[in-house]
Amino acid sequence: MSTIKLGIVEDEPLVLENLELFLNAQPHIDVILTENSVEAFLENLPVNTDINMVLLDINLPGMSGLEGIRYIKDKIADVDIVMLTAYEDSEKIFKALCSGAVSYLTKRADLPTIRDALVTVHKGGSYMSPGIARKVVNHFSPKQRVKINSLTPRQEQIVEGLVDGLSYKMIADKYQISLETVRDHIKKIYKKLQVNSKAEVIRKKLDGQI
Repeated sequence: MSTIKLGIVEDEPLVLENLELFLNAQPHIDVILTENSVEAFLENLPVNTDINMVLLDINLPGMSGLEGIRYIKDKIADVDIVMLTAYEDSEKIFKALCSGAVSYLTKRADLPTIRDALVTVHKGGSYMSPGIARKVVNHFSPKQRVKINSLTPRQEQIVEGLVDGLSYKMIADKYQISLETVRDHIKKIYKKLQVNSKAEVIRKKLDGQI
């Protein structure tokens, strides 16, 4: 395996020291540059650097790691960026991945796991902490469909009426029930489908989610 030429951007001194000592001791990993901010990393990056991977924190002084991804990739076109952060919320995960990061690790990962992740990425793969991977899978999984039998037969009829463009009054007349009963069913339908408008009910029905 060719050597991983690594840059690390981490503002916690102890974390940075442990990463540098452990990773530098590994075969095929050479820590080239360590800094505590994106700005310092970019400023001290040699013009013709051979860094091919960056381990990047998110919560940094000055520019965040999320903002820094594109600046680092502008400087080093083919670099692989691996996020190493305490953040596990979906918004930051997807922002990092959409910005060009190839892997996302939490700081709960131990040093051997971080090493293995770097090696996996260097071989062309991607690595994510298990909890992060679950969030990604859940995000791209088909949305859970509301079981048709979770609505009562009368509620199914009312949904059909809404799709057909009937007003509440017309639905009441069609099924010979009171307008108040229709409104009561509508409230229950909204709650079951977790929506707030007639348009959302119709969309779910047309999208096959009901």
